[in-house]
Amino acid sequence: MALRFGADVSTAATDYGTVLLDQRTGQYWELNPTATLVIETLMAGGDEEAATTALMREYDVPQSQARNDVNTLVQDLRASGLAT
Repeated sequence: MALRFGADVSTAATDYGTVLLDQRTGQYWELNPTATLVIETLMAGGDEEAATTALMREYDVPQSQARNDVNTLVQDLRASGLAT
C-alpha cells in the first residue's frame, strides 16, 4: 500500500536520511537512510513488498529482516498520525 504523509507533515532530505516535522505538535522525526529508502519507495506508489525488495537489494539483508523493518516503520508512522 502506498504511503502518504498528512498535510501537516513537512519533509527535508539531509546528509543522514530524512527529517519529518509534525507541524501540529512541533515534533521532529529523523529517519536514517534505510527508512528513507522505504518511505521513498512507498511514496512513489510501491507497496510494502517493493520496499522490502529495495532494502534487500540495497543493504543485502535477509527478506525476513527487511520485511520486519518495513512493517515496523509503517506501523510507527501510522500510529504517530504522520502517515496514512
